[in-house]
Amino acid sequence: MYFAALLARTHDGWEASDTELDDVETLSDLTDLAREASVDEDTVLVFIEQEDAWFGVLRVEGEEDPRIFVSDAAAAARSSYGEILTNELLGRDDDDPVDDLDSLNLDGTEDGEPEEDDQDTVDVPAQGGEAVPAGPVGDREILVDLGLSEKELLALDTDALMEIADALGAGEVLETVR
Repeated sequence: MYFAALLARTHDGWEASDTELDDVETLSDLTDLAREASVDEDTVLVFIEQEDAWFGVLRVEGEEDPRIFVSDAAAAARSSYGEILTNELLGRDDDDPVDDLDSLNLDGTEDGEPEEDDQDTVDVPAQGGEAVPAGPVGDREILVDLGLSEKELLALDTDALMEIADALGAGEVLETVR
């Protein structure tokens, strides 16, 4: 079961709304949904969570490209909405699958530099047979300017979305739609 919510920053603080993802089939659909909730092209966060297995955050600001973070790519890739996010992060396109995952920047480091934390990744085959790394992928600094550090983001597990909202000062508004 999924939980999805939009948090839109306004002049008065954050506004939250739950959202149906039934019509979302692509990252563009999800991005458009977020932009529709935007007030004056300010920050909109889309939270998606699947039963404490994984969570994802999509951040949209105006017409800029969306920023994405997924807590566990392997778990997310096995779900329809998670697959939308991980495909983008892994550079996969349904029309042109990526064959060489080694050339992708999955951890935010430059030119394939090793990640500095001690966490090992395990490749798990995705539905298409390609390997998907276990663990977090995407923009680890997605919420730094909003008050949640990379270290804090990576330490989250159960009830992560509520902890993120609390750090942003939006815990009460998210609780109303949860």
